Amino acid sequence: MSTHSYKDLLAQREALEQQIAAARKSEVAGAVQEIKGLIEAFGLTQDDVFPPAKQKRETGSVAPKYRDPATGQTWTGRGKPPAWIKDQDRSQFEI
Repeated sequence: MSTHSYKDLLAQREALEQQIAAARKSEVAGAVQEIKGLIEAFGLTQDDVFPPAKQKRETGSVAPKYRDPATGQTWTGRGKPPAWIKDQDRSQFEI
């Protein structure tokens, strides 16, 4: 069994968390200084260190496949069919 009480262990945890936070702050400061030095020494730019995200391929719009002769509305054939073509033979609306 442990000889430490629950309150003692909580106090120890709090003290450790404070030590961890202080150590992290100190080490992060050192790392930032080192990084700044490397950036300056090699003349690095932001794009060198953080390259821009890959551009998404533009999908562009899909050409319509169907047209309502009454209204001129079009539909690509993708997604939910519009009311004017729903439950009908689509071949009569093909462009």
